[in-house]
Amino acid sequence: MPSKYQSREIITKAICGKGRKFSTVTHTVTPPHNPSSILGAWIINHQYEAVAAGDGIEVIGTYDVNIWYSYDKNSQTAVAKEKVSYVENVPLTYLDGRHRSSTVEVTAEATQEPSTVEATVSGGGSVLIRVEREFAVELVAETKLNVLVLPGGDDYEDKDFDFGGDDGDYDDLDPDLLDEDL
Repeated sequence: MPSKYQSREIITKAICGKGRKFSTVTHTVTPPHNPSSILGAWIINHQYEAVAAGDGIEVIGTYDVNIWYSYDKNSQTAVAKEKVSYVENVPLTYLDGRHRSSTVEVTAEATQEPSTVEATVSGGGSVLIRVEREFAVELVAETKLNVLVLPGGDDYEDKDFDFGGDDGDYDDLDPDLLDEDL
């Protein structure tokens, strides 16, 4: 006797991987004059892109570090500018191994834009800039889903379905996979 339920595989585009990484990096900038003190430091012109890389996503980008400093015994000021390139490897904390690798698209979002935390004068006329940044990444691809199919078309309204679970038992759900925008 045939089962009253059937299963079907559906191919759909879905988020198949997610990750997040916070990092602190230090850059060394050597201004043209020997700095006496740091008056300000900031990051501008941040640009980046995401590429798939093994079991993670690489965020490849650049930004400009600007340092306003005094020199000549604090009698003069100037701004030193330096373009910084970086590659940040963000591991995926969740990855659906059933995705079709030929359909992968990756995205990255700077959840914390690069910002200066500290700038100090070091020996030799250099300035050390400590920068914080954070990225959230997603891997979207085609994957297969199994769905339950009820033969017979539209007469499902009067059916009492029992899917074998307790109503309201959500203890096994991973809260990191829930969409906050719903």
